[in-house]
Amino acid sequence: MSEAEKAQTNPRTVSGVVVSDRMQKGITIKVERRVKHPVYGKYVRKSSKIHAHDEENACKIGDTVTVIECRPLSKTKTWMLQSIDVRSTGV
Repeated sequence: MSEAEKAQTNPRTVSGVVVSDRMQKGITIKVERRVKHPVYGKYVRKSSKIHAHDEENACKIGDTVTVIECRPLSKTKTWMLQSIDVRSTGV
């Protein structure tokens, strides 16, 4: 099995919080992870923003969602909404 076939059969999934829903059929997600500092040993929060495709415009700001990696849909969108885990109560 080649690397391309493995990537299609087991795509990456990440969870994060929606920080923007202003795009049509698109959302911006903030994904946070905890990394141990190499010298001091303290755990530091690192975050990155991901643009994802939301076909039904179902997500709102503050929702916790899971996205799955897919083929490039635009210049920045390479992720697709898989599920909405927790709805926001209000902003």
